[in-house]
Amino acid sequence: MYDVIVVGARCAGSPLAMLLARAGRRVLLVDRATFPSDTVSTHFIQQTGLALLRDWGVLAAAVGDATPIRYMTLSFKDIRISGFSDPIDGIDAVYAPRRTVLDAALVEAAQSAGAEVRQGYSVEELVFDDEGRVVGIRGRSAAGTVSEERARVVVGADGANSTIARLAGATTYNHVPASCFIYYSYFAGLPWSSFHHRTGHDEQQMGAWPTNDGLHLVAVMRKRPRFRAFRAADEANFQEVVDQVTPDLGDDLRQAERVAPLQPMLYPDNYYRQASGPGWALVGDAGYYKDPYTGNGIADAFRHAGMLSSALLSGLDTDDQVLDTALRAYGAHRDEETAETYNFTCTISELDLPSDIYDAFDASSRHERYRTEFFRLLAGATPGHEFFAPERLERMYREVGFQPTVGA
Repeated sequence: MYDVIVVGARCAGSPLAMLLARAGRRVLLVDRATFPSDTVSTHFIQQTGLALLRDWGVLAAAVGDATPIRYMTLSFKDIRISGFSDPIDGIDAVYAPRRTVLDAALVEAAQSAGAEVRQGYSVEELVFDDEGRVVGIRGRSAAGTVSEERARVVVGADGANSTIARLAGATTYNHVPASCFIYYSYFAGLPWSSFHHRTGHDEQQMGAWPTNDGLHLVAVMRKRPRFRAFRAADEANFQEVVDQVTPDLGDDLRQAERVAPLQPMLYPDNYYRQASGPGWALVGDAGYYKDPYTGNGIADAFRHAGMLSSALLSGLDTDDQVLDTALRAYGAHRDEETAETYNFTCTISELDLPSDIYDAFDASSRHERYRTEFFRLLAGATPGHEFFAPERLERMYREVGFQPTVGA
């Protein structure tokens, strides 16, 4: 009998298992994948997420030899903003490690903490008691052996297509349809040392940032209705987006060597899922997903793993009613603290900024202080209600001599 079974061992599940095991709990961590293995991802970890890795003692292993990023260039049509935030939680750089590096390090940290880890294990059913409470899982190992395991709580950390969410009947709410698709790959020989996140005209975008092994991840995005046409000539269209959005970078890309196939992905819709129910909970993309535009997904997964760990530790030694109350409080906290970022991300991921946001970003580009504050907003360190507060915008417009197109 385990205290907690965690299904999914990537950037939400492994930290949760690690924290619970470090607190002396008996934890089973399972994943259908074996590690190291890849998964579709922006790779990008904001400073708030890196600070958690540091505090957990796994930062060096989690980023490996990924190049630190201390300078960013973002553009929105005719606005270009370059710079970086000041240190956040003592972290003065960001990293974008390959998931083959990050996830393997997190699995190792969970195992070293005392969690039992089963790789290549697929969950097929939840086990319920007579009152409808989840009390375990049934699954199959890579060798085909079927087993049943029991626990006080089963946690789904198994991504947007969560098996646990489906089997538990978790409801979805705050649903916002996805806007874009992405293609990305890895390139050698690019002379870029900074981060690029460039949104051009015609509702398209390119992004590029250094990762491990001296490689760069380069990505392009367009709106979903253009996916079929893009796919018909993906290599030519990939280069075309970079050429149209950032002509100066397009020439460099032609000279670089692509070292992996192009990886396509239709983004899942944006959503919240019910965070918990009798004997179960969700964390990471299993419970909450937003467009990768703002790059907060991995940091959110780390933070929510910590929140769920605290809720579980407060309730595991109590009765079911107290435990369920603690898990519901975790869900309410998750929803409250992500609401601004979720709404902001859903808005700007349309690749066509509303006039008031465009004005705020345009004015921010004109002064070093406000550029720094802009990058703190994107990093999740400055809340949106502070950045877009009318009195702050009025002061910024006045100081930089900017006339907004809409009332400030």
